[in-house]
Amino acid sequence: MRRRILAARQEMPAERREEAGSAIRDALLGLPELTMGGTVAAYYSVGTEPDTRRLVFALWKHGVYVLLPVLLPDGDLDWAAYEGPDSLAPAGRGLLEPTGPRYGPDAVRRAAAVVCPALAVDGSGRRLGRGAGCYDRVLARVGPHTLTIAVIYDTEAVPDLPAEPHDQPVRGVVTPGGGARMFRGRTG
Repeated sequence: MRRRILAARQEMPAERREEAGSAIRDALLGLPELTMGGTVAAYYSVGTEPDTRRLVFALWKHGVYVLLPVLLPDGDLDWAAYEGPDSLAPAGRGLLEPTGPRYGPDAVRRAAAVVCPALAVDGSGRRLGRGAGCYDRVLARVGPHTLTIAVIYDTEAVPDLPAEPHDQPVRGVVTPGGGARMFRGRTG
């Protein structure tokens, strides 16, 4: 399933990916959990991922304290503040990471919202990641009232996904065509 989704993303025209990024940004900026001045842990998209770069920039411009991940050698994620596009530097795997002080993997605990990548999300909030478990560890750290929302393309919303004991669900999903929607029983 991962290979199929990644191949479909590769085939998507750049113009369509760009339009999707704008729609995702606009939908997420409509959520008070992201814009009311708290801390938002997000990710800075790379390659064919749904674009979150515009979202990160817009949140920062709105005065939101944005944390971005820094990949650790063990596959866990540390967090550092986004302070504009000039605060990022190239890292391994094509990633751009913040260059400022790092706050540790537990910094995500103070976030009002966590915007995370996914390859697919099902109707109950189970998400399919890339398989390394980075965001399962992140999602396991957040509190019960933190909004956790995955970003995917419309075709990646699926009826059902398999889950393993370590898999952590999200409380919501955002797609370019469907906007942001929360899962029943998963408020935050």
